[in-house]
Amino acid sequence: MNSNQAAKSDRGRDIAFAGGVVAILAILFLPIPAILIDMGLALSIALSVLILMVALWIHKPLEFSAFPVVLLIATLLRLALSIASTRLILADGHKGVDAAGHVIAGFSRFVMSGDFVIGIVVFIILVTVNFLVITKGATRIAEVGARFTLDAIPGKQMAIDADLNAGLIDEKEAQQRRRELEEESSFFGSMDGASKFVRGEAIASLITIAVNIFGGIIIGVTRHGMPLSKAADVFTQLSVGDGLVSQIPALIVSLAAGLLVSKGGTRGQAQQAVLGQLSAYPRALWVASALMMVFAIMPGLPFVPFMALSLMMAFVAYTIPKRIAEEAGRVAAQKQEADRVKQIEAKESVRESLKTAEIELCLGQHLASMLNHSRAELPHRIAKMRRRFAQDYGFVVPDIKLSDNPLMSVKSYQIRIHGTIVASHELRPGEVMVLTGDGPVPDVPAEETREPAFGSKAYWVTEALVGEVKRQDFKTADCNSILLTHLSEVIRNNLPQFLSYRDMRTLLDRLEPEYKRLLDDICPSQISYSGLQAVLKLLLAERVSIRNLHLILEAVAEFAPHARRAEQLVEHVRTRIAQQICGDLAEGGPLNILRLGNKWDLAFHQGLKRDAKGDVIEFDIDPRLIEQFGQEASEVIKQTFVKAKKFAIVTSPDSRPYVRMIVERMFSSLPILSHLEIARGVEVNSLGAIA
Repeated sequence: MNSNQAAKSDRGRDIAFAGGVVAILAILFLPIPAILIDMGLALSIALSVLILMVALWIHKPLEFSAFPVVLLIATLLRLALSIASTRLILADGHKGVDAAGHVIAGFSRFVMSGDFVIGIVVFIILVTVNFLVITKGATRIAEVGARFTLDAIPGKQMAIDADLNAGLIDEKEAQQRRRELEEESSFFGSMDGASKFVRGEAIASLITIAVNIFGGIIIGVTRHGMPLSKAADVFTQLSVGDGLVSQIPALIVSLAAGLLVSKGGTRGQAQQAVLGQLSAYPRALWVASALMMVFAIMPGLPFVPFMALSLMMAFVAYTIPKRIAEEAGRVAAQKQEADRVKQIEAKESVRESLKTAEIELCLGQHLASMLNHSRAELPHRIAKMRRRFAQDYGFVVPDIKLSDNPLMSVKSYQIRIHGTIVASHELRPGEVMVLTGDGPVPDVPAEETREPAFGSKAYWVTEALVGEVKRQDFKTADCNSILLTHLSEVIRNNLPQFLSYRDMRTLLDRLEPEYKRLLDDICPSQISYSGLQAVLKLLLAERVSIRNLHLILEAVAEFAPHARRAEQLVEHVRTRIAQQICGDLAEGGPLNILRLGNKWDLAFHQGLKRDAKGDVIEFDIDPRLIEQFGQEASEVIKQTFVKAKKFAIVTSPDSRPYVRMIVERMFSSLPILSHLEIARGVEVNSLGAIA
């Protein structure tokens, strides 16, 4: 169907709808034959049943937002038919109970069983149920729902704006939610007023039936000469039949209105919500079944109905757990299938190809097949390594992606950071690495190599000779250990790259409330969040743990008003956490240090250029001195490594950053401390000096 045909169809529906409303209004004033009244009453009953079914099967009230309009039209139709039938009853009632049509006559015979007293009683009960129970309750629910919906609009609007600002939803989704919010407030407001239609119609029905009875009796006796008893019988049957025909659809529509407003925030069809929640607790059904059985065996009470209910409830309670288990299995299978499809789509998408893992361990084919036998062990050891990093450095390093690459050498591996290869090595499955350093060589057939993590001398030896090598007191490492040690050292050398802005905000969110207030005082008035991230990254670059984040914040708060550069803040922070730095280096024993000799202390001091305030603004030293210092420091440091595996170089506070700048190019993991960072009470063991 093209756009012109669709437009013509819409215009035709508009005209038909308007014509229907005009026809209802015409019924109020024009006399119509009984056959049309029968058709109208049948339409009223069908429309009320349709409204009830729609109210039962919708998932949320807003799906039937046109209900107030439908309710008004249905009420107007019933009132118009009631006026038209009243006109026929008063004009032709003396002809018998078929005077107002066969629908009214049929209801009068079927419901009243030929006795108008029964009809009056039934009619009064229906009006009472509709007016005092269903309509009153629905009106109250609609009134309270409208009030609370209007009160909640500002909060819901702020929640939508917050989700939009946080990037959880896009502008289109935000507009849709705002539109739903407006529709919800309008709907409940309309329902509050629409429920008054039904109450008014119930009162109008009482007045109409009274007028029909008394007016019909008077007209029948005075105009048509009917006996009083016969006039009372005929007009009462007609009036009550007319009242029943109009009141039954009104009761059905009132029930639909009650279901609609009482649904509230419950989603899903009414039968799903009601039956699902009633049958969600098997123990409740078992208790109810037992109670029905007690009633069945009690003397004086009927056995069959109570026992039937007891058995039915017991059967339902027995089958519910199985049904719940089957439903859970089906949902889990659907979710698994959806996740699988989503992963396949993600892998095939162009955007996925643009994403790079923060840390990736890429294996050659032969190495990957060898490690397949220990696939459970390798991820487990990687998880333990990540936990150790979290304990040592105070934040969680990213997940490590394992992959294989057929283009690589079959026995090699690559360590990539943000998609860039930063380290690689080749392993020998079936052999072990003997770690010798500059010491003696094992007396077995071996091939010289370099240990990838630290670059020390090592040898490859077949696994058959491991026992002989260990008897000669040499340390060995298998392929998994070599790979993980290398990976661990690469991560340590690149710690600053893994502390993202998101990770930093996560750490800050975990602070205690007092330190969150301190953070609010200094950020962003004295230092920005990105500046604070720079301070933490500079600490991690020297392998200083940020686990005591509250102490770091205190130190930043102290010095931030006096310095804006992150490097200056870091030097102050290091002095405040000196106890932690020394404790991590000493590991429970004395702190081994290598001092900077007087010659180099003086050279670095003279190379520092200061401004009028005394702050260092430039480092200007002869390049030949830097080269000479590097050579001397390298020789002394290598000799010191023989005495102690873990030590630190100690220099003056102002020179420390520049000494580190030179030394880290040769020994990236060697800590450089200033005199102010030697904590009080720490035992110091001097291993010599660079002089």
